[in-house]
Amino acid sequence: MASRREARRQAIDVLFQADLTGADGRRILAEWHAAGRTVDPFAEELVEGVTAVRDEVDALLAEHSEHWPLDRMAGVDRTILRVAAYELLHRPDVPPAAAIDEAVRAAKELSTEDSGAFVNGILGRIARDADSAPP
Repeated sequence: MASRREARRQAIDVLFQADLTGADGRRILAEWHAAGRTVDPFAEELVEGVTAVRDEVDALLAEHSEHWPLDRMAGVDRTILRVAAYELLHRPDVPPAAAIDEAVRAAKELSTEDSGAFVNGILGRIARDADSAPP
């Protein structure tokens, strides 16, 4: 079993491939399995979850990205944001600070140094709004 960080990276890989090809994340996951690739259960949960609520997550990202339409974002940044936003909204077992920290780290390692600040800003706004929303 991989660490949660490694599982997130695996989920990012699957979802990035789905984004680039226009495929459903679950289909990419099935292709990985068919090719004999081992996928961590937490990565599978993230892929399934992000894919199921992608429209909701994309609308939230568009609302909080301040003049950056989703289609203008770097694909890897968009994918990282989707995973983290899903965790913030739908995974109460993941502390918000952990979701944001992991996303910022992934953006810095997989994209650019500027991407870390970009991801942090959007996720920080989403987290603040989620905290202030009525239950």
